[in-house]
Amino acid sequence: MKNSKLLMLSTLSFLMIQSCSEGDNGDPGFSSAELVGTWDLVEIRLSEGVDIDGNGTRSSNLLDEADCISGAIVLREDTSYQFEQTSFKIVANANGQYNTDCYGTYLATGVWASNGSEVAFQGSDVLGILQLMGNRIIWSEDEALPGVEAYIYEKR
Repeated sequence: MKNSKLLMLSTLSFLMIQSCSEGDNGDPGFSSAELVGTWDLVEIRLSEGVDIDGNGTRSSNLLDEADCISGAIVLREDTSYQFEQTSFKIVANANGQYNTDCYGTYLATGVWASNGSEVAFQGSDVLGILQLMGNRIIWSEDEALPGVEAYIYEKR
């Protein structure tokens, strides 16, 4: 597993060097300089709408329903990163409804690299490779219903 992550990070680094040496080819991807900064968690997209806060309105964005969750990824110019996010579980209760159990914070640090359309993170078993789409970094998941489909971050 460690070897595959190292190989992936090396490959992305190589792609970055290649893209810089070839000049601007019209690729709409991000440059590494554009990625540097703080990316805040703005959405935790669920596979179905839930009403965890009991206000009568269902949402497929868990952040609309549970105010105990926050997160951010800080990408530094020296290619180091810091990741911090609330740890949580979505738990079904006896009424067929759901509750969110927030129970701490997950922290990770390491190095990152990007090829303009993906960002690879080394130093965390959680992050792996995330997609760049528009002005967002998207961490896709595939958990059981009503599972998390994606964590979405936007640059501050």
